[in-house]
Amino acid sequence: MASSELLVKYGFIKDSQRENYAYNAETKEYGPAEGYTLSKDDAHEEVIEVAFDLHDKTGFPKPLKRYNLSWEVFDLSLEEPYFWVLDVLKQFYPRIDKVEDSFAAAENSAFFGVTQQRLGAQQDKVGQYLAQTGKMIKELFQMVREIRIIEERLGYYEEVENEVQKPLNERKKGAEITLKGFFVDLVQGGGKSPASVYGMSRELEFITLPDLFFDAPPFKNTDELEGYTEKLKENFNQNVLRVLARHLRQYWEWRVRTHKEHKDRKTFMLQYLVQHYEIIRMYIEWLKPYLKHTQRLTLKEGHMASPDMVSAFEGSRLDVELMAIRRDEKRKGTNGIILATFNYRTRPELKVVQEGYQRGPVHIGKFEMFLRAYIWTDQEVESYKKMKEQEGFDLMGDVSESVKQAMESLGDELKRYVNLAKGIEEKKKQEAAPGKKTLTERWFGDFLPEKRQKEEKKEEKPLHLTDQQREAAAFGVRLGAWNTFQNFKKAHKLIAW
Repeated sequence: MASSELLVKYGFIKDSQRENYAYNAETKEYGPAEGYTLSKDDAHEEVIEVAFDLHDKTGFPKPLKRYNLSWEVFDLSLEEPYFWVLDVLKQFYPRIDKVEDSFAAAENSAFFGVTQQRLGAQQDKVGQYLAQTGKMIKELFQMVREIRIIEERLGYYEEVENEVQKPLNERKKGAEITLKGFFVDLVQGGGKSPASVYGMSRELEFITLPDLFFDAPPFKNTDELEGYTEKLKENFNQNVLRVLARHLRQYWEWRVRTHKEHKDRKTFMLQYLVQHYEIIRMYIEWLKPYLKHTQRLTLKEGHMASPDMVSAFEGSRLDVELMAIRRDEKRKGTNGIILATFNYRTRPELKVVQEGYQRGPVHIGKFEMFLRAYIWTDQEVESYKKMKEQEGFDLMGDVSESVKQAMESLGDELKRYVNLAKGIEEKKKQEAAPGKKTLTERWFGDFLPEKRQKEEKKEEKPLHLTDQQREAAAFGVRLGAWNTFQNFKKAHKLIAW
């Protein structure tokens, strides 16, 4: 996705076009309203003059003020200007976040060879964890399916248990007939076995045996079974009833024992499912740092196509971006922002710093610094970070999303089973129950700090500001950017006025 479209997606939209876009609270992104198509021209994007009557978009939101400096010297230290600006910003801005850290190196440079060796080791780890995670997710599908089958069987057993609590002549036979069908097919071997109910009916001409067997109600104990068969002596042959009693007794014993076996099996499978689920989550957590390192060690494609990069030269390009944040106490939910961007075009030389130390690059070349001043809401700060993540960390997003989709394809059944095994459902019910208020809460509840904090949380914060609102609060952040820029030039003996 182009940078202009990303700006629109994450809420950096011109005031005149904002009504054409709707905010999605779930994804925290903006999309075109019904009947409107997203346009990159709607982005509130910075435009600079690169030559006479020639302008170009930078991919950054339009700042209140922008300062830039380009400095090229043979013995340039890569770290010194970066840490000088960082230390100055720390004095006035309590929160500093790094939002980008990427590089690229020419294919035939020594720096490229060293980074590719390290990249290969990280990629091997990623491949191992992904293969193991994929295998365990496949097993997770089988476990969920098996628990579904067990729950289906337990439903029949529990229905029978409910029926046996009723008087014998009022008991329903639906679930009992289903279980008897399982017993005849799985235990006795169905009609192919001569010893089964159907086999004896066919081979030994016990014609009424299947009807009597399936028509019998569920029994609570063997005494009820014996009493039921005794009542049938008046109307049926003694030999048929003898065989019927044998089959009913076998079935009753099978039903009681397999009911307990299924309950134990379900408990075991739920515990095993949770263990499996937690291991998958653990592998994903282990995987994230390797994906992050892999992305950072991967060369930035945009720089590889730059004319500043020649494959035969010893060259590299580096980008670092910092976000200095200071909250505006007068205007709730707004922040003064200085976005410091550092671009390096350097020639790395591999040198051994001290004895026994692994070779490392020393960078020499050109340094560019951009300071951009903004007034942003809390939402805009988070939106900008998400936009930078999507730009520079697509690999992580694709992998985690694919794993997430595989897990979610199991449906709500997986979540229910995991919650059931952990006992979370019961815990949630207890937490949801309203508790009794103490005497202090009843008398002084409105004055308690917790009460005030909850009310403050309910206060709505702005999603975005208009250009006029930003200009009204811009003095402090403009001054901060100007001081940082001017003091940097003075400290490094550059011309300043």
